[in-house]
Amino acid sequence: MPGWGILVAMIRLLASLVSLAFAALASGQTYTPVAEKPPALAREFRGAWLACIYNLDWPSAKGLSAASQQAELRAILDKLVAMKMNAIIFQVRPHCDAVYASALEPWSPWLTGTMGRSPGYDPLAFCIREAHARGIEVHAWFNPFRALPNISQAASADHVTRAAAQITKRFGPMVWCDPALPETRSRALAAILDVVRRYDVDGVHLDDYFYPYPSGNLQFADGKTPAQRRACIDEFVSTLYSAVKKQKAWVRVGISPFGIWRPGVPAGIEASLDSYEQLACDSRKWLKNGWVDYLAPQLYWRISPQKQSFPALLAWWRGQGARPVWPGIATERIGSSEDRGRTASEIINQIELTRKIGDNWNGHIHWSVKSLVRNQGGIATLLARTYTQPCAIPPMPWLSTRAPAAPAVSATLQGTGTVVRWAPDGSAAKIAVQARVGSSWRTLRIVPAAATTVTLPRAEAIAVTALDRFGNASPAKVLGLR
Repeated sequence: MPGWGILVAMIRLLASLVSLAFAALASGQTYTPVAEKPPALAREFRGAWLACIYNLDWPSAKGLSAASQQAELRAILDKLVAMKMNAIIFQVRPHCDAVYASALEPWSPWLTGTMGRSPGYDPLAFCIREAHARGIEVHAWFNPFRALPNISQAASADHVTRAAAQITKRFGPMVWCDPALPETRSRALAAILDVVRRYDVDGVHLDDYFYPYPSGNLQFADGKTPAQRRACIDEFVSTLYSAVKKQKAWVRVGISPFGIWRPGVPAGIEASLDSYEQLACDSRKWLKNGWVDYLAPQLYWRISPQKQSFPALLAWWRGQGARPVWPGIATERIGSSEDRGRTASEIINQIELTRKIGDNWNGHIHWSVKSLVRNQGGIATLLARTYTQPCAIPPMPWLSTRAPAAPAVSATLQGTGTVVRWAPDGSAAKIAVQARVGSSWRTLRIVPAAATTVTLPRAEAIAVTALDRFGNASPAKVLGLR
């Protein structure tokens, strides 16, 4: 009936006007301290690797303008924050080059197409600024010893293959800096510490290429035994950890080794590669000795195969030391020819296992960011139900347990939103804001402490917690409506 439709419309309009009237009356209402305890902040490292080499993830092509490169990187970071992720592993040294302004090594050719040519801005500084503004950590990812991925790659005059050719060796189509030489290790260490000193990175990250992966009958011609090689790499890892901590104790050191320490470990696991013998990676020792703040073994296999079982390997790794093990997960294999039949649900199930297996802090890293950005196989859609709210990065109690001071907080209703303001002291790096609507508490934002204000949907109570660079949390300041 026409009259009934008009009546329904009038009722809806009246309800809307009443709602606006109440909002107007409430606008400016101040929240006051309440004796209420919110749930502890959820903790999980949710990272993704971003590779520059071969333009795998970013930039999408060599030679793009600075504006285009920056727009692409902003879009990636926007996607990560929309997915409620909290870390990016940003490749800054693919092969003795630099994706940042360096006096030690030439500009990476993956930026402009020419090694040594400036892109017109500093990508690492840009990434840090943009990521931190979104509450995302930046871990600078270095390859320590690879000189060139292919001999056909043109090298600038100041690249190691020309400036210090005596420390390099050919290995098939690649060129490698000899890790057994002290000069090789000191050059890599200098490059890493230069970044730690000059940039506000949250972490230093090394991949699995210490020695080149075996290729047919090729042998790396350094005349060293596997044990001698391991001793050199052990010395490098130990020295790196100590040196980073001496400069900035809060900068996390992470390494991502091959996912199987040795064939047959744990029992029943098979592998065609012996990382311990062939790559000189005694990554179990690094974890046991506390030479890393996290280890990210590349567990790129599925849950079900017994010979390379994801849960069996994860359980073994998490039993090898007290530091976090945040496995690498092969998200880019969803629907790929490399792993036919892999679905996005496999990745979701693996993430759930990382939350159940072992006692270490929760976390994982996606290989790679491109698969998330393009929603490969619907993975980003599924992750929206897995990453239900923003998470704080796990703390590092082996380095510090001193909590930052609780921030001074105020909050007011403004229209239909809650405006939260704070004045943190210098000990805070981030601010986590939880909100209660009805009986349900949720973390809504984790932002830089310097932001000093956020606007949320209308909440009945809010809780504000300061986080320092080590991940320590202050007592929450809780305010509510009376």
